[in-house]
Amino acid sequence: MNAGHRFDPTILREYDIRGVVGRTLDRDDAEAIGRAFATIAMRDGAAKIICVGYDGRVSSPQLEAALIAGLNAAGANVIRVGLGPTPMLYYSVHSLNADGGIMVTGSHNPPDNNGFKFMLGKSSFFGASIRELGALTGEGAYREGRGTQQNDPMLERYVDRLSEESASLSPLKVVWDAGNGAAGEAMALLTADLPGEHILLNERIDGSFPAHHPDPTVPENLAQLIAAVRAGSCDLGIAFDGDGDRIGIVDGDGEILWGDQILALLSREVLRKQPGATIIADVKASQVLFDEVTRLGGTPLMWKTGHSLIKAKMAETGAPLAGEMSGHIFFADRYFGFDDALYAAVRMLGVIAEEGQSLAALRASLPERINTPELRFSCDDARKFDAIEEVRQRLAASDADVNAIDGVRVNTDDGWWLLRASNTQPVLVARCEAKDVVGLARLKNALVDQLNESGIQPPDF
Repeated sequence: MNAGHRFDPTILREYDIRGVVGRTLDRDDAEAIGRAFATIAMRDGAAKIICVGYDGRVSSPQLEAALIAGLNAAGANVIRVGLGPTPMLYYSVHSLNADGGIMVTGSHNPPDNNGFKFMLGKSSFFGASIRELGALTGEGAYREGRGTQQNDPMLERYVDRLSEESASLSPLKVVWDAGNGAAGEAMALLTADLPGEHILLNERIDGSFPAHHPDPTVPENLAQLIAAVRAGSCDLGIAFDGDGDRIGIVDGDGEILWGDQILALLSREVLRKQPGATIIADVKASQVLFDEVTRLGGTPLMWKTGHSLIKAKMAETGAPLAGEMSGHIFFADRYFGFDDALYAAVRMLGVIAEEGQSLAALRASLPERINTPELRFSCDDARKFDAIEEVRQRLAASDADVNAIDGVRVNTDDGWWLLRASNTQPVLVARCEAKDVVGLARLKNALVDQLNESGIQPPDF
């Protein structure tokens, strides 16, 4: 048996492994991750093929090399699919019929962060599986072997697959912002194949992210995109996060479409062709989304937040489409069921073509609600889940209308409020939505009352 390896306890997350390079994550960690993952993957004794990709961060090539060394040392055969967005890695696993995949990526985190996202077979590898990986490295109980590696860059084949969706698109004027993230080269190749006029921002991959932070769910990160859309009188603007699995969209007026609005519009085409289909959204989504799916003849399903959890629920229910407020959009309709922001972008262009209206008009057609942004506030990891359970028990005793699938989402005549614990950080997450300002105030007060009863400082609304 090999000597065990100890990770910094902060890097093993619910959905991935993520840390600060040189402080909580280094090459030794990457090699141990590779050895442990291959050991788990090869428990049946059969040789396994694992695809490995990496993003544009400065540390990614070194971590990729160490990861592959670990995979090979445990006997796994590696296909290096190259630099690109995380969905390219997912696509590679499917198209090459590999036994799993690992993406070296820091996602939308700061430049000094990095990490790993996993697939085992065609499914996500998360939660208990990541905890098992951590335990296995601590024991040093690795399989021994001598695997191989080969280079098989997949970027062009991945983009060719995206381009298959472009046949029926209308010529539009679109601004695209890769935020200097890993989707930049793929975005440039894709837009060259699309009809219309396409203006590219920050397409050069640069792990220092010089233009702005690559997180399209934060409004200030969309300021450059909005300015370009308005200056060019464009039809819409599309942005991506650091590894290309989350999308942000603004319409021709420069107004932001949030994740639930994007999903509501994408549902139109899917439900037209698959009446009654299940559409999944996380608990943070607007009631407008669930009502819109029902209006369109679909079956809305509220589920837990987390891209791995959503993908697993899609596979269980056979849902053709799902999404999160965070901008993860998952298509199993004509696609593979994973979150791919470039693919979602092309499908949104298809909705605009099919509906024959501007994106601004489509957004305006959705009912308006008044809501808070997603409010995140500190709560110790040792306390956060107990606090949610205390709130749930008090609400149950009061006969409130509560959905407890992920935290508590409380429905009232005014609208709803949500309180849940983050699975990845020592924070609680809250959101409120109402039909009017007076109702929103009542919802906020109800939420604050519950937090005060549990001795937790409420967020600043």
